[in-house]
Amino acid sequence: MSSPFMSSPFAAELEDRLVRYAAIDSQSDALSPTSPSTAIQLDMMRLLEAELRDIGAADVTLTEYGAVLATIPGTTDGPTLGFLAHVDTAPQFNATGVKPRVIKGYNGGDITFPDDPALVLSPAEFPYLADKQGHDLITASGTTLLGADDKAGVAIIMTAMRHLLANPEIPHGPIRIAFTPDEEIGRGVDARLPADLGADFAYTFDGGKLGEIEYETFSADIAHVTVTGVSIHPGFAKDKLVNAIHLASKIVEMMPQATMTPETTGGRDGFVHATDMTGGSSEMKLTFIIRDFERDGLSAKGAMLEQVCAAVAATEPRAKITCKITPQYRNMRYWLENDMTPVELARDASRAIGLDPVSVPIRGGTDGSRLTEMGVPCPNLFTGMQNIHGPLEWISVQDMAVATDLCLQIAQKAAK
Repeated sequence: MSSPFMSSPFAAELEDRLVRYAAIDSQSDALSPTSPSTAIQLDMMRLLEAELRDIGAADVTLTEYGAVLATIPGTTDGPTLGFLAHVDTAPQFNATGVKPRVIKGYNGGDITFPDDPALVLSPAEFPYLADKQGHDLITASGTTLLGADDKAGVAIIMTAMRHLLANPEIPHGPIRIAFTPDEEIGRGVDARLPADLGADFAYTFDGGKLGEIEYETFSADIAHVTVTGVSIHPGFAKDKLVNAIHLASKIVEMMPQATMTPETTGGRDGFVHATDMTGGSSEMKLTFIIRDFERDGLSAKGAMLEQVCAAVAATEPRAKITCKITPQYRNMRYWLENDMTPVELARDASRAIGLDPVSVPIRGGTDGSRLTEMGVPCPNLFTGMQNIHGPLEWISVQDMAVATDLCLQIAQKAAK
């Protein structure tokens, strides 16, 4: 029972919010050109818009780029503080028909799933789970992800802001709230968001284990490779057909397999990850995401992919192979290390509620990566979510309650 807050006045509200929010399909789609990328995300946004009005938030707005913004008026002077979470769920796994379930007073054993009896969530495999005996856990039913990433963050912010509005004697400066779409596909921060948010600095609640305060993320690029072959009837193809599938397969095969892939790297190692491969014999499209903590490493990995594409193209001059690399986000450390004030504030707030803060690099990115790069310093804070983007996703309600206390403590310390 690692949480210092086994009994919290926020637990019931957090449980209710996450169960309700997780049941709403709000998966994003990287192949969609719209903003937000899926209309179903607006179902969640409209609900939050209504709930923010109901709790008494001011300036509630659903922007044309699909974000919900709101103000919690300050009860004293202080910098304008921002809190953010994203509503979309990851495209990597089924997120339709989520059936959240609550396991009260977890007994410390293996957890099975009603919709997939063969699936097991075991504390032997996931040590953090072993520490949560006695906690109330929320999981999905076995065939979908849960969506605690990042609806737990949404629930935490909504609960904390409702508490502030219901208790005006609590001192805090002005607070701006933003719930964003499309974070999971790297499009959560519209170019207009920093100005619309209007915060001096901000925090995303989009992290994992209790106590984690993150100010270092991957830097990220995305590569789109197109292989155009020569199409002709296969019965008359001798010395004429150029099969794009074969050439695309060569590109994948020539990239590192035993190193530099997500499944072979950890810690501060970057990777190149083939995420999509679609098309046919006449044309193939491949997508790679490129990740590294350092700019030089990111650039080198992109250059390697370009060199592989050029080498394969040289084997078949009748084919056309293009490789377009586009920046996605950059390591927030590059900016935050110049002014650690938001990080130190969060660390002080953690200690004030009895937690030892821990900072580890995120092997991923957050909306805070882009916001920080665009001039709004924005570290990332824990929610408790675990095993995200898959059917074994789970979260402790008590961890969420601690995150809610942290949010409230940050708001009060910022005013001082």
